[in-house]
Amino acid sequence: MARLTARQRRALPAKDFAGPDRSFPVENKPHAIAAKSMVARYGSPALKKRVDARADRVIDRSPPRKGRGLLGV
Repeated sequence: MARLTARQRRALPAKDFAGPDRSFPVENKPHAIAAKSMVARYGSPALKKRVDARADRVIDRSPPRKGRGLLGV
């Protein structure tokens, strides 16, 4: 996953965040997956529901990645 610099994060529109106060950026599939993972470990049930819903929309609309899959095929 590509890391976001502070400048890149500030440049993202508010719609690209799933949590309160611009937390949990979900502008692409890798960040959406990371957000789901983090909120599953550390978030409240209400926050988990909110982040999961937003991240799932991003993951579902993301095109499949090119290249080798998990099985090397």
